[in-house]
Amino acid sequence: MPHEPNPDYLRRAVELARQNVLAGTGGPFAALIVRNGEVIAEAANSVTSTNDPTAHGEVNAIRKACAALGTFSLEGCEIYSSCEPCPMCLAAIYWARLEALYYGSSQQDAAKAGFDDAFLYEEFRKATAERSIPATQILQEDAWEAFATWIAVPDKIDY
Repeated sequence: MPHEPNPDYLRRAVELARQNVLAGTGGPFAALIVRNGEVIAEAANSVTSTNDPTAHGEVNAIRKACAALGTFSLEGCEIYSSCEPCPMCLAAIYWARLEALYYGSSQQDAAKAGFDDAFLYEEFRKATAERSIPATQILQEDAWEAFATWIAVPDKIDY
């Protein structure tokens, strides 16, 4: 069950985002992962300094927290983000099983600064064939073999 939000954690995320901009290491985004009142990980956006389009603050913080805890599940943890997460980061938050999300700026605030996720939200609502990046399924039967192998392995780690 989520705890009451702690404004100090969000202030730290905002300060990390601001420092990140001043240092020139990435965009104005940062996040903290907290468990039981302890900061497990904190990270800022590093898209431009690492040439990694997935290196958003939330994703970087999730990666660091998982490494620190030695697990792919962050159940029992909360994330504090300087800004409302983009669709990729929101999906990562769900995949990581974080318990709660607290954020500062909204997606509308981000759009005012030139970070507009509206295009992505619109793309996701479209049928696959109508999206701006063509997606064509091929070799379905061959590709199914990876799933068949997954199903057959008795000692796999479910996630």
